[in-house]
Formats: sequence, C-alpha cells, structure tokens
Amino acid sequence: MNTRMIVAVLFLLLAAAGSVQAGGDAARGGELAIDCVDCHGEDGKGDDETPSIAGMDEAEQIAALKAYASGERIDETEMMGDIASELGEQDMADLAAYYKSLGGN
Repeated sequence: MNTRMIVAVLFLLLAAAGSVQAGGDAARGGELAIDCVDCHGEDGKGDDETPSIAGMDEAEQIAALKAYASGERIDETEMMGDIASELGEQDMADLAAYYKSLGGN
C-alpha cells in the first residue's frame, strides 16, 4: 500500500512538472520580447525586411528559434542565431506564447 501511494505521488509530481514546461507564459514572453522589438516591431508584424511572427504557431516558433540557436537556420543578418542561442527552452516557450497571443499573422 505504501509503495502504491509513493508511486502515485511521484506520478502526480512528474505530471505537474511536465505541464509547467509544456506551455509558455505570455506575460513573461512580453518582457523577453524587448530584444525582438527593434526588428519585429512592437506588434510582432515585422516589415519588408523582417517576417511577421505575430499569431505564429507556438511549436513552429520554438522550432525556428532552436534552429537559429543551433546554426541549422541562418538569417541574412545572422542576428537571430546570436539572440536565440542565449535563450533557454522556457524562454523560447514564453516568447512563442507571447507572439501567438498577439494574433493575426
């Protein structure tokens, strides 16, 4: 009986920890986005030279940031690699949640 209780508690703790990492915090992402505003704009819609990331799918944003961080993907200015390589996974999730919340690509 004690073993079952311990296993159940551990399972619940692991499930709760996973759910924290699963989604991003849009409010924190908004704070992190200060480094993105110069190129992507306050609304995330970019301009003629910079793509819009407003409303972009979160998984797609995270994959793009990881690709920039690893050097697998390179932009013309090579700035994204430098920026993305300094972001942790939770930072990426938070930024993705923020830009998704802006809506309308």
